[in-house]
Amino acid sequence: MMHKDQTLSKNIKVVFSPNDEPYLGRELLFHYDQMISCCLEINAEMAPHSHKIALSSSQKMACQVIPQSISLVLSIRELIRQGYLFGAHVLKRSLIERVTILLYLHHFPDKQVLWDEGWKHKNAPSLAKMFEQINQKEKHDLKVKGHELTASLNSLVHGKPESAAWNSVIMGDGQFGSAPSKMLNSPKLCDDLCADILPWLTIIPALMCAYFPESRGSESLPINSLR
Repeated sequence: MMHKDQTLSKNIKVVFSPNDEPYLGRELLFHYDQMISCCLEINAEMAPHSHKIALSSSQKMACQVIPQSISLVLSIRELIRQGYLFGAHVLKRSLIERVTILLYLHHFPDKQVLWDEGWKHKNAPSLAKMFEQINQKEKHDLKVKGHELTASLNSLVHGKPESAAWNSVIMGDGQFGSAPSKMLNSPKLCDDLCADILPWLTIIPALMCAYFPESRGSESLPINSLR
């Protein structure tokens, strides 16, 4: 059953600010904000440096993919602030894929040629394949296959039946419905989103330092493994 659009109610605010957003004070969201600050600080330091050096092929790639990743992090954060949790969850795969590309090409620099040739679908590894190869490189003894790790992400992006869980809400009569707009009373969904994003968000600063090791402070941030 479709849920009534909450924005039509006079009692629901249309636009939220950082001072009154619906999930303000959630612990995982607080850590999300801390990592955003970390990413932006390191980017502010390294971006000017990248304009002063002759960039390698991998650094040119990083100069594209890292800013896109940070932009997606900020986009997801703003969607959380405005209560659009379903849209924020849909963006997860776009963020995770970019961070995975950065991590994959860091571990397998010989594959950089695939990026230089356009990262074409028939030649470039899938997200699931990158997961598997990175885990093998980092010697993680995971029992799940790459496609199992990406199944829920694909469901969200492609609108499969399983994606219903991410915009399901309890209506006034106690029944479940699908929210077409803001979700302002779904703290678990917010926490789950932050928990899904945070491991990837922590990798971004380390990758910035890995691709630009000559920048100040880069030696203090090791690459985090996939979990």
